[in-house]
Amino acid sequence: MNVIVAVDENWAIGKDGDQLCYIPADLKRFQKLTTGHPVLLGRKTLATFPGGRPLKNRRNLILSSQQDFAPEGGEVFHTLEAALAAAPADTFVIGGESVYRQALDRCDTTYVTKIQKAFPADRYFPDLDADPAWIIAETEGPYEHEGLTYFYVTYRRK
Repeated sequence: MNVIVAVDENWAIGKDGDQLCYIPADLKRFQKLTTGHPVLLGRKTLATFPGGRPLKNRRNLILSSQQDFAPEGGEVFHTLEAALAAAPADTFVIGGESVYRQALDRCDTTYVTKIQKAFPADRYFPDLDADPAWIIAETEGPYEHEGLTYFYVTYRRK
């Protein structure tokens, strides 16, 4: 499985239930990489999408502990194990923090957008640079959007 995430320089990913910032080119890259593949996400991440609806052109595997949660166009699982049993190898884990932390050890490729700024945050992704299980396979950039510098870094599990 794969992971895709945007992080700041402290590996922060969100604050108050939303992303730290929106970079149009990064959103297009997210769409390009994930379209046609299943995505694994949590209920709170789904709530941040337009209209709180599952992503189009992707099979949406949604983790939720709420027994009555049933969004149209999504498949709800109440445990990570059940979701993983339904998730093919080309699945992208797309958040949030708890889903990333639960699923990361089952993934072999992580696509990280590294934003060169520290934002106020309350949600974080594990620091792959400090984790000996991961190596940098590719780096693209730098790119810039409205004064923000960012890179695309692909990590692979050793």
